[in-house]
Amino acid sequence: MSIPYWVEDAVFYQIFPDRFANGDPANDPPNVQPWGSIPTTWGYQGGDLRGIIQHFDYLLDLGINAIYLNPIFLATSNHRYNTTDYFRIDPKLGTLADFHALISVAHRNDVHVILDGVFNHCGRGFFAFTDLLENQERSPYRDWFHISRFPVDAYSPGPATDYLGWWRHKSLPKFNTDTPDVRKFLLSVGRYWIEQGADGWRLDVPNEIDDDLFWAEFRQVVKAANPEAYLLGEIWEILPRWCDDQHFDGLMNYPFREAVLGFIGKTIPPSQVGERLERLLKVYPCENINAMYLVLGSHDTERVSTLFEGDLRKIKMALLFQFAFPGIPGIYYGDETGMEGGKDPGCRGAFPWDSTQWKDSLQPFVRHLVHLRKRMSVLRRGSYQQLLVDDTRGIFVFSRSLGEENLVAAFNAGPTRRTVHLPVERLGWADGRIIRDLIGTEETIVSGETLTIVLPPWSGLWLT
Repeated sequence: MSIPYWVEDAVFYQIFPDRFANGDPANDPPNVQPWGSIPTTWGYQGGDLRGIIQHFDYLLDLGINAIYLNPIFLATSNHRYNTTDYFRIDPKLGTLADFHALISVAHRNDVHVILDGVFNHCGRGFFAFTDLLENQERSPYRDWFHISRFPVDAYSPGPATDYLGWWRHKSLPKFNTDTPDVRKFLLSVGRYWIEQGADGWRLDVPNEIDDDLFWAEFRQVVKAANPEAYLLGEIWEILPRWCDDQHFDGLMNYPFREAVLGFIGKTIPPSQVGERLERLLKVYPCENINAMYLVLGSHDTERVSTLFEGDLRKIKMALLFQFAFPGIPGIYYGDETGMEGGKDPGCRGAFPWDSTQWKDSLQPFVRHLVHLRKRMSVLRRGSYQQLLVDDTRGIFVFSRSLGEENLVAAFNAGPTRRTVHLPVERLGWADGRIIRDLIGTEETIVSGETLTIVLPPWSGLWLT
């Protein structure tokens, strides 16, 4: 299996388009909310593709080299997971010309852009479902969906009962991918946007389309259009079935998120964290491990800053763990500034462009981590080895190794300063070798076969 050449070197930045930046007020809806309003499931705040283009210098300064866009196609919601037209950019976000301009700016700066593909379900305004509602059992598109009885009622209160909707939502009718014309349509969408310049797809709830042949066909179509396109599946559990040459290059690694945030939040002891991470690394092929998207925050989760009640020490610990672990770090827009927000829709607030609202030192800290990851190949391609866990003291230590290059990541998830005696013989660190911390300015010396380090409360070190 061949993973796209650029993926292992990527640092992703996820953008919820309506909430990143408003670059063209002319395309705002007449009832647009003031920027920074409390996010709701229905309100628009005016973010668009031009806004991303106008703030591309910010993204480049941060150091990211890949963007994951939440849905951008015509829909009747700010999240756009209820697609109306798969071949049209939502006018509230811009035009096809704006999309091409964004791709051009990105590619000129060696930044890749992947789109959110929602192929399990559509919106009620999708042409085939509209025809079904109009013509009922006489509709030529009745086999495009899972209809249990006629007449089909899509707008009365309550869950979907006449047809299958995603999680029984009437607003999200599920496609019947057993119908050849549906497959043909969805595959044509997959191909079209790659031909328009997109560098891959993040596939929404792909396990709901429980059809290996469909995904094999989708992969073939996309890779034929661009062999270096990245296919990323939204799978929330450890399921190796979805990572192979018939499915996806990588998955959104939510089990990683659960383990790391549980470790820092003291709900999962270090030994269990180690077991979970070891399992993750064993069940997937090595090439897919390095193509996993490492999630800390997303449009579906409580923001990290809110989870840790704004504690910068814990937020930085999580980031240190994320950037040191095998896989691709993904930054959810605004997390680098300390943005807060509960679960959907709270986590989908407007980006605070007034930097006085940012948490001190966090954004430069993220920029430093991005720089180190791009500079050090061991962080991108190095093998992983657990070195030490201590449940009693809340200590977790692992290493990354590539040839003669080694990096040790050590963490203290606790309120007490800890001294750790770390055996380093297997790293090739001999007696007298000077070891320095890449995050701070401390240096220490190997004594015999042991490195003694001091970890402040709620902290992490990168040692090399």
